[in-house]
Amino acid sequence: MAFAALCIIWGVPYFFIKLAVLEISPFVVAWSRITLGALILLPIAWQRGALRAAKGHWGAICVFALVEYVVPFSAISYGEQWISSSVTGILMAAVPLSIALLSRWFGVHERLDAWRLFGLLLGFVGVATLLGFGMISGTHGWIGVGCMLLATIGYAIGPLIIQRHLNRIDSAGPAAGSLSIASLVLLTPALLNFPMHQPSAAALGSIAILGVFCTALAMLLMFYLVNHAGASRASVITYINPIVATMLGTMRLQERLGVGGYIAFALILLGSWLATRGTPQHHGAAASEAVA
Repeated sequence: MAFAALCIIWGVPYFFIKLAVLEISPFVVAWSRITLGALILLPIAWQRGALRAAKGHWGAICVFALVEYVVPFSAISYGEQWISSSVTGILMAAVPLSIALLSRWFGVHERLDAWRLFGLLLGFVGVATLLGFGMISGTHGWIGVGCMLLATIGYAIGPLIIQRHLNRIDSAGPAAGSLSIASLVLLTPALLNFPMHQPSAAALGSIAILGVFCTALAMLLMFYLVNHAGASRASVITYINPIVATMLGTMRLQERLGVGGYIAFALILLGSWLATRGTPQHHGAAASEAVA
């Protein structure tokens, strides 16, 4: 149930981010959803004593705040000014590929057999296909792609930090703590770009959904999945997220992918599945015990 819920919850942010950045600065969008998520989770973490339990892990929590919130949320909001929500969602499907490449740097050693290597190659061919079929145009379009690739790396590192350093403590503590840190980091950029006029109900409603569901609830579910299934298997949600993002983008925002976009989508999904197939859960546990 957590997996299914997160597949949907993390498939809709790109649609609502697209609506919000039409009227509000990307930094304000990122800061607002993060701050709203922190305000929801902090009382829960405090009541459960989860913040005290996080003592001794604040270094990892600070790094997690930067790579999971500050950089990706800002980069996605910034990049969606110039590329569609559908393309954004598809590029995020490369997260499992990034995790497969980066996991060894975090002590999560998983054997890269021929099929997994083929999956990595296929996934990157899919990304190249998506970018080479005219879906991106102009300098700003490529800046948007760079923002999404940066966000993909951040989203790959975040679950690995959970699996390596934060899987033995109540998830409410690091989730609330990291959101609070990220809120403080983005406060100044948000104030400098605060809107001069009140945004529309659609923009404000989009931020509310992003903060409550796509940040606060989603992070609790993400910690739960990583702790029970490992970073690689938890990242399989990105197989479904782009489908939700593409459906919303094409149906509600009249975005067009074309044949090349759907071919690229299929290649990325197949490559991600091959790159993470057969990932045993005990690798994550072994890595956690090594640093405990």
